[in-house]
Amino acid sequence: MTIFDAYIPAATTLGLGGLILVCLGLINARASLTDGGALVLQLLTWAGAVILALAFVVALPLTDTIRGQILSLLGIVLTALIALSSTTFVSNAMAGVMLQVTKPFRPGDFIEVNGVFGRVTRRSLVHTRLQTETRDFTTLPNMLLVNQPVKVLHREGTIIQAEVSLGYDVDHHQAEAQLIQAALAAQLDEPYVLVIELLDHAVVYRVAGFLADFNTPISARSHLRRQILDTLHQANIEITSPSVVAQRQQRGDTRTLPAQTVRQKANVQGLETTPEQKIFDSADEAAAKEQIKLDIMDLKEQISTQKTLIKTMEKDQRGAQERRLEHFEHKLARLQSMQDDVD
Repeated sequence: MTIFDAYIPAATTLGLGGLILVCLGLINARASLTDGGALVLQLLTWAGAVILALAFVVALPLTDTIRGQILSLLGIVLTALIALSSTTFVSNAMAGVMLQVTKPFRPGDFIEVNGVFGRVTRRSLVHTRLQTETRDFTTLPNMLLVNQPVKVLHREGTIIQAEVSLGYDVDHHQAEAQLIQAALAAQLDEPYVLVIELLDHAVVYRVAGFLADFNTPISARSHLRRQILDTLHQANIEITSPSVVAQRQQRGDTRTLPAQTVRQKANVQGLETTPEQKIFDSADEAAAKEQIKLDIMDLKEQISTQKTLIKTMEKDQRGAQERRLEHFEHKLARLQSMQDDVD
């Protein structure tokens, strides 16, 4: 009986530690659904398992020499595991911590990385899970999300676009008008058309528009393509995608040109808005903030130089320079007010 009594502390430690790990696992399973504290709980679970192993060894009825040898062996094994898996598990774990801190995306966001497009369903310590267009799940290691560019669809709306190639016998004004009509029929806001490329057999157009509904990018792209087909077919315009080779018997002095059309210049009120202003609105805002910051730094240097200049002048000669200094200070106050507004 005395022999078994000596093992009671170790058994109690193992039982309580195992119970705690089971509880952490159940909590982690629930927390992973909301992605709130899943990462912290997973770290606690791994740390708890290591602490339980060390506590169990300490609680065993062993001599100090044997206990020290076992702890040294566990330390060597743990170090070897970390060293061997440093390129996989540890790297992905550190990448998971980085993603948790920087938060480039969150569950529910549509992202595209390395050719994989889907909606984020879970972020964990070593991987991130996406649900793809086929409703299947794809697991991506966190290192991939750190090392590769990640495109995140804007939650406040995104640009939906599609490309189509039309023959040179179609006037580009007519093509652009029909494509704009297709985008409007697809319920896209502020549509525009760009000429992407002039191929040997066709002209490649890109039609795009703003989609305010964040949750329907896939169906919106499909709806836009359907409207392009319907609109161009109704206008009797042939689509030459991927490529159509047309052979026409012509005389040597003939040319293939679109029919001449009467074009009316649109009455545009105010300045025209370019597609780039809508596409790169966040970049434009960041650039404006950066320019204001640079202007403030430049003005502060000019004010400092002006104050030094005034100190070296006679009092009766300071009038013009003091007025200039006052102008700089008013301009600085205005820029700082603009900086506070944009921030």
